Amino acid sequence: MQKARTIQNPVDRVGGIRATEAARPLVQVLADTSDKLSSVRSILEEKFTVAGERLDADSRLTQVPSAIVVRAELRDIDNIAAIKKRAGKLAKARKRIFLLEHTSHVGISQAYALGATLVLPGTVNRIKLLAALTDPPDGATAPSGGAKQPDNAVETAATAIASMFMSVTLGQPLDVDGTRDAGRQIADRITQHGLSEWLMTVRRHHEGTYQHCLLVTGVAIDFGLSLGVGRADLERLYTAAMFHDIGKAQIPLAILDKPGRLDAEERAMIETHPAAGFAFLKGHDKISPEILDAVRHHHEFLDGSGYPDGLCAESIGDIVRILTISDIFAALIEHRHYKPTMPRNDAYNILCGMSGRLEKALVRSFKQVALTR
Repeated sequence: MQKARTIQNPVDRVGGIRATEAARPLVQVLADTSDKLSSVRSILEEKFTVAGERLDADSRLTQVPSAIVVRAELRDIDNIAAIKKRAGKLAKARKRIFLLEHTSHVGISQAYALGATLVLPGTVNRIKLLAALTDPPDGATAPSGGAKQPDNAVETAATAIASMFMSVTLGQPLDVDGTRDAGRQIADRITQHGLSEWLMTVRRHHEGTYQHCLLVTGVAIDFGLSLGVGRADLERLYTAAMFHDIGKAQIPLAILDKPGRLDAEERAMIETHPAAGFAFLKGHDKISPEILDAVRHHHEFLDGSGYPDGLCAESIGDIVRILTISDIFAALIEHRHYKPTMPRNDAYNILCGMSGRLEKALVRSFKQVALTR
């Protein structure tokens, strides 16, 4: 008796995917050239079912993918138009990862404006890309493992920060209300799920300067909650945290994200960002004096050794003191591709060693935020 043969027919496919591949998660890859499309497919096909399309072709995929990976030059208006044309389908995927060869504040901001949930700058990193696709989606499960509704606080906050940086870079109006609302969502998220969940999610989904802003905001909010500050003061604190590094929009990413030690000229440029942020914000009537003060002075120390104004103890306000501790701690524990993440205990010990520069009582109060909350 002749053995039956399995015939794979080209029409036995749904939206370009063989039925035999359906057991694996479906990832759609969009690229502006065939070479880029091929390079991303070669990375993903060992673990995922991959549907690839060029941006200049009509969309053919009928299934909703678990994730979409976009690798395209976002300085090209035709690519931007092609991505916008697919906006409805993009929104249905829980993960939307944009790979940018040419990273800049505007490029990252453009990716978030087009719907990115994660932007990976630089050349394609196989390990990082696979890890991002394998991680559970943000808000997919509660810490206890029980199901909960999707949460977009991270996306909202990242988009707000990207919008801030784009406003500075392009000289556009600043959306103060949108930024403040994003901070409120972070506060709600941390109140419900705790600081550790926020730190883990942000480090998994963001890189560099944008990651730092999100981490500082989360740490400052949790610090404020632990101190029992009132609602109005908490709002001032998280708004100041969201805006504190806005002056970095005028500093090249190559310097902000440089691996290794900065030279004297680069360090001097970095130290211009508090005054630059203050100058940009001071003309906005929705920005209070307390927030302006925090943006300008979050690198000041009690002993007068900080910058840009060399303030001493009596001249440094409470919001600034809280924000400075949060900023230093976040910088120590953030994840960078060129250094391992510092354990929170080690980071707290560094704060304790900054005697005379930080308020001792606040550093002691910060211990539960750093180690137990």
